[in-house]
Amino acid sequence: MDSIRVVRVIARMNIGGPAIHVAKLTSGMQRNGFETILVSGSPGPAEGDMSDLAQAQNVNFRRIKQLGPTIAPWDDGVAFWRLLRLIRSIKPQIVHTHTAKAGAIGRLAARLAGVPVVVHTFHGHVFRGYWGPVISYIAVATERLLSRLATAIVTVSENVRRELIFHRIAPPHQIHVLPLGLDLDVFENCAANRGEFRSELNVRATVPLVGTIGRLVPIKNQQLFLRAASRLVSAGFEGRFVIVGGGELSGKLQQLVLELGIADRTIFTGWRRDLGKIYADLDVLVNTANNEGTPVALIEAMAARVPVVATEVGGVPDMIKSQRNGFLVPTGDLDALVNAIGLALAAPESMLDAAQHYALENHNLDRMLTRTSDLYRRLLRDKGYAL
Repeated sequence: MDSIRVVRVIARMNIGGPAIHVAKLTSGMQRNGFETILVSGSPGPAEGDMSDLAQAQNVNFRRIKQLGPTIAPWDDGVAFWRLLRLIRSIKPQIVHTHTAKAGAIGRLAARLAGVPVVVHTFHGHVFRGYWGPVISYIAVATERLLSRLATAIVTVSENVRRELIFHRIAPPHQIHVLPLGLDLDVFENCAANRGEFRSELNVRATVPLVGTIGRLVPIKNQQLFLRAASRLVSAGFEGRFVIVGGGELSGKLQQLVLELGIADRTIFTGWRRDLGKIYADLDVLVNTANNEGTPVALIEAMAARVPVVATEVGGVPDMIKSQRNGFLVPTGDLDALVNAIGLALAAPESMLDAAQHYALENHNLDRMLTRTSDLYRRLLRDKGYAL
């Protein structure tokens, strides 16, 4: 076989871990000899757009605008037929889908087009924390059916794999763990930028700076972060709090800051791309999500030697060993979160060493590309291809 053709499909390139992952993965796999096309829909109005990240890395990028974040029968039907025509014209050996909406449309189109190998990645899952019990049950039942269309299921962490097995999404032998891989050099060496972000915010070097980075959406639960900030201020904490990101809850969170009386201590930066500069000046990074896969911000912070505090959800416990390379707290536990932030502010150098070592060893880009290449080739050999 001269070249392995791959069509990679994601619902949209909104700001967040999955978009970063598919851009880096597509670009890297092209360098490794896989002829790859990345197909994406359009982000929602408050989600931000990272399609330029893929284009900047010379990724062969196609947009199907109807393939967006919401369920819309007419648009979904149009997206399905456009994707089916594209797959039939390219005749790939592999279709690899990411995120739930693209996973449904992409797997159906790939099977109808007769693609030999179909792979779907769960960057997390939507079985808990997004909807009520009825919709969550429907989501689980739908994914069980869709898994029959996939040659292999990929997860980003061992804990997410265990959750998929618990929900009987697919047999254990069908589910593979491929941890996220990132370009971490900029974070490993970000100390050179120390002082720049604080200068921009007008925050002195002696004032503690505690932050959270991510989409401002319900599942991320930044309200808990702000309530912890209020508790800390009430207890005499003299630091500042920074929220990096944007999304549908931006207005409500800014209103909550006013209600909690911490508006003079809290800074909303909106979306930022210069994260190395931000990590260089953070004293603690906090993640309060109710559900996660593998949070990119935690990987970046650990590589940058920023102490991390996070709720023990999804793939987070695979990353953080509490009291060793960070701090884990139960979901929604305000008292535990406040206590953990206090401990993180005094984290020893040995903890930061352990965190950085973990991130650099387990989430480097080359390792992810090698593991993905190996999986693709193994799946193709199982289908009788001589490689």
